[in-house]
Amino acid sequence: MWAKTWDVTDACEPGHSNRTPPRDVESTEFRLTGPLMAKRYWLFKSEPDAFSFDDLVARPDGVEPWDGVRNYQARNLLRDEVRVGDQVLFYHSRTNPPHVAGIAEVVRDGYPDPKSSPDAPRWFMVDVKAVRPLERPVPLAELKENPALASMMVTRKGARLSIQPVSPAEFREVLAMARSQS
Repeated sequence: MWAKTWDVTDACEPGHSNRTPPRDVESTEFRLTGPLMAKRYWLFKSEPDAFSFDDLVARPDGVEPWDGVRNYQARNLLRDEVRVGDQVLFYHSRTNPPHVAGIAEVVRDGYPDPKSSPDAPRWFMVDVKAVRPLERPVPLAELKENPALASMMVTRKGARLSIQPVSPAEFREVLAMARSQS
């Protein structure tokens, strides 16, 4: 682990990776034993009739493997990008209306899905823990109407990926929307 970390929700400037500090932060503040890994933000989609946010909350300690991902791009994100401590918008798809239901946190880095071959694992998963439900579900229609979320992958036509990166600003905006009345 490292001595100091920084949170991209506090210090994020356009044009830099959210895994590197902004230019005004001196790198000498960061004495690391590993690479700088700032918290990242994601949207994970699940069909609520298969596995809902309430199902996650009901699990022992609110923790469950996020398994069954069978898309190579989503698999690569789980294997290579999603890390312990990252925050997740838990999204209910294929429901009326589709919506963000809660917040989860990644509690275990990517590891082979047991349904994969142990010798050459093709599929990966992470473990997530329920943090809290949103004050109110935020429907997809509201996400699409918000100009601040115009670049958010879930709001774009044809964006079906089940694991999607979310910017810190988008994450904060969704939480603010959940606190407001529609």
